[in-house]
Amino acid sequence: MTAAGFADALRSGTAGPLDMLPYGRLLALSFARDAGGVHLLMPYADALIGSPGRLHGGSIAGLMELAGMACVITAQPAGEPLPRIRPITITVDFMREGAARDTYAAGTVSKLGRRVVNVRTTAWQADRAKPIAAANINFLIDWP
Repeated sequence: MTAAGFADALRSGTAGPLDMLPYGRLLALSFARDAGGVHLLMPYADALIGSPGRLHGGSIAGLMELAGMACVITAQPAGEPLPRIRPITITVDFMREGAARDTYAAGTVSKLGRRVVNVRTTAWQADRAKPIAAANINFLIDWP
């Protein structure tokens, strides 16, 4: 279920923490909006380590799921009530190891339907042109 605070923050602000979401608070996520859209930041923390010196794949996948949801929220028409947004499928491709550093993620809508939205997200660290992971996410949209 889409948290109202998450949607309000994305719709009204240009940057800020995502501590209104339990998982966002756990990962200390924040967002920023620029000309290219919304991107999320997951700052490095020792708790995010899976194998020694590498980020855990679950934290990267969770970051990308929330980046995809942020993309869907910001693609909805302004001034209209927000639908319930639920992930149907998430397929993650890990391209290179996530180093012990800050990680970013952003998404783009590839199909915006009335009931289903398809999103492509990428996660990167130092260079956006060198993603560490990519995901295809399908969201189910339930209108009030």
